[in-house]
Amino acid sequence: MNDLLERLRGRGWRLTSQRRVVAEVLDGEHVHLTADEVHARAAERLPEISRATVYNTLGELVTLGEVIEVSTDGRAKRYDPNAHHPHQHLVCTGCGAIRDVHPLGNPLSDLPADQRFGFAVSGAEVTYRGLCPACAD
Repeated sequence: MNDLLERLRGRGWRLTSQRRVVAEVLDGEHVHLTADEVHARAAERLPEISRATVYNTLGELVTLGEVIEVSTDGRAKRYDPNAHHPHQHLVCTGCGAIRDVHPLGNPLSDLPADQRFGFAVSGAEVTYRGLCPACAD
């Protein structure tokens, strides 16, 4: 069973066949699928699953904090099940590929006090951009 399914079971979230297949599609390392990609993969396993069900399920997973919605440079939103492991993203400016990265240091402590402007900073999102090996060739 994947990590997301385990977390959902632990929360007592009702796992219908549609919800289960969406969670199964989101399993894996460096998963950052669009809603349409989730729907296409889910439909391979459960042909009757509707696009609306996939979108609703993804919305519920984001609201629960079990999936992160990732937006980069005006491209389609992507869904990241790595919600409970702090990380940043590395995005290819060519093809849009996204990888999870774990840089050393803490982006919260890297922001100098004089640059906080009185904010009680509670989070930081850092996105690294560049060309993946395939696009760089």
